[in-house]
Amino acid sequence: MAKSGGVRKKLAFYLTGPPVALLAKTSITPTMLTWFGFLLALVTAALIALGNLIAGGIMVLVSGYFDILDGALARRTNQASNFGAVLDSTLDRLSEGVVLLGIAVLFMTSYRDWLFTLIDREWAIALVMVTLIGSVLVSYIRARAEALGIECQEGVFTRTERVVVMALGLLLNQLVIALALIAVLSIVTVGQRLFHVYRKSKTSKP
Repeated sequence: MAKSGGVRKKLAFYLTGPPVALLAKTSITPTMLTWFGFLLALVTAALIALGNLIAGGIMVLVSGYFDILDGALARRTNQASNFGAVLDSTLDRLSEGVVLLGIAVLFMTSYRDWLFTLIDREWAIALVMVTLIGSVLVSYIRARAEALGIECQEGVFTRTERVVVMALGLLLNQLVIALALIAVLSIVTVGQRLFHVYRKSKTSKP
């Protein structure tokens, strides 16, 4: 799994390199990008709630891009700080939450796809809640582990994968399948990260 984490880092570097080099020459700060990304997530949630799924899917990708852009700019300009990292992580979790809230509102009003018609509306909303819990736990375990000095980027399904699957679910009008995938694979990732931390804790004992 460490190898997959390295692949994600390399991909993020190639995606953010040119724009970060340009942004580094301006007065735009990483914190500005963090807040802008969160505002984009609010717009995304509103679009989804109103049933504009294609626009919502595109915006999920755009706001997800800003999620990696702010950190890359902070490292490039030596503006990384503890508060900036906490703010970024907090707004990332809020961004995921408001997008899922937008989906919950959509489910309560006008959404339909072939699978949605086979399950009760209440079960679909419960799936949104499970997805939220799984997503938050994946990020929480990493943050808690790294606070203890244990690097924790393990797992098959991190935020990057969640963003891509959510965007595809919106663009293809298959939200129930997308949420189910995110929920299940997030829970798998929680297990992987817990086991990783357990193993590292055992080997680091004096």
